[in-house]
Amino acid sequence: MDIKAVLMGLAFAFMWSSAFTSARVIVEYAPPLSALALRFLISGLIGVVIAWLLGQSARLTRRQWTGVLVFGICQNALYLGLNFVAMQTIPASLAAIIASTMPLLVALVGWVVFGTRVRPLGIAGLSAGVIGVVLIMGARIQGGVDIFGLILCVIGVISLTIATLAVLGASSGGNVLMIVGLQMLVGSALLWIPAMTLETLEVTWNWQLILAFSYTVLVPGLAATLVWFLLVGRIGAVKASTFHFLNPFLGVAVAAILLGEKIGPLDVLGVAIIAGGILAVQLSKQT
Repeated sequence: MDIKAVLMGLAFAFMWSSAFTSARVIVEYAPPLSALALRFLISGLIGVVIAWLLGQSARLTRRQWTGVLVFGICQNALYLGLNFVAMQTIPASLAAIIASTMPLLVALVGWVVFGTRVRPLGIAGLSAGVIGVVLIMGARIQGGVDIFGLILCVIGVISLTIATLAVLGASSGGNVLMIVGLQMLVGSALLWIPAMTLETLEVTWNWQLILAFSYTVLVPGLAATLVWFLLVGRIGAVKASTFHFLNPFLGVAVAAILLGEKIGPLDVLGVAIIAGGILAVQLSKQT
């Protein structure tokens, strides 16, 4: 793995982890699904226009279109839609921790569903991940966390797992920025339906909302997705996924620093165990 790939991975991990904090700010002042649908509309249009100016084409292969649709539906509409709704009642740090278990779920699905061989180190990593999640969930449930919001985040990370398994189909064959823009437009189109049906457009305009929304559109929304696709294309999904072990730490740290969310001893221990489990699972795939 070269230095450019390392820097791309670190940048992606930070941008991805910071999205939970900016999302928590957004849902405090605006309806979650409407805000997310607008975010994807703006990010998608920016991506498509820049891609067009760079000479990229929307004439994709059938495999690419399948990946775009699956990624747009599972990650953008389901995973992020459910997380935005959930973060009205649960802390950003908890949402980040749950989402960070995605690499463990990918490995588990590969093992159980597709019969992928898992080495002893990988099995140890999966076991550690389960222990870490149990520690954190036990502490948070005893502390009175909103169960409905928790369930939404769990369903969301399952959707993210499916989207991740579809990434290779969407990222092969070029036109990467066009693909990023199109999958965001897919998510936007789907989210407008429940947004207009279920929500009342009541927005409290202030600088916090404007800053958080702008950051979410440009950084986690557009830049992080583009960097992830490029990173997967450069070093492969297995090696790229190694950087996910940083997400539990970064997600919790950013929420604690910017939002003042309290982190208990079991949270710290659980995050460390989950991160170690993710790293073990990814390293086991490279040996």
